[in-house]
Amino acid sequence: MKRTLSVILLLFACGSVAQAADFRVGVVNTERILRESVPAVKAEKKIEKEFAARDDEIKQLVKQAKDIQAALEKDSNKADADQRGKERELANLNVNLQRLQREFREDLNLRKNEELAQVLARADKAIQAIAEKEKFDLILQEAVYRNPQIDITDKVLQYLANEKVEK
Repeated sequence: MKRTLSVILLLFACGSVAQAADFRVGVVNTERILRESVPAVKAEKKIEKEFAARDDEIKQLVKQAKDIQAALEKDSNKADADQRGKERELANLNVNLQRLQREFREDLNLRKNEELAQVLARADKAIQAIAEKEKFDLILQEAVYRNPQIDITDKVLQYLANEKVEK
């Protein structure tokens, strides 16, 4: 009985190994896709252009605050109403500047997340197309270790680069 069971288990194990030999696995480096792909680069440029005016406004306010601070330090020995007015102006400017910077960061992060979600959706479609075309059984993302032999990130990057050309 034990011998029969051992033979059955051995045959079953051999069948599993044979089946595993036909199993194709690929790995994709998502960080690289979000950094190097054509859609990601275009999204980054789009966001930079979209937020350039607000960034310039904040830079001008920072310069204005520095100029007022320098003027206050230069005239620090004076204690007149003009000095107190400049101090109030600087305090109000700093409060406004902090609010604008916080809103800018929040809006920028929101837009980046929106654009990156679109890039990831396109990358997922590319991965699925490659998997079907090349008959992969499993494609992993976010792997701790990627064997270069099964890394298909370059194929996904190429697919995304050619995607716009084909449309």
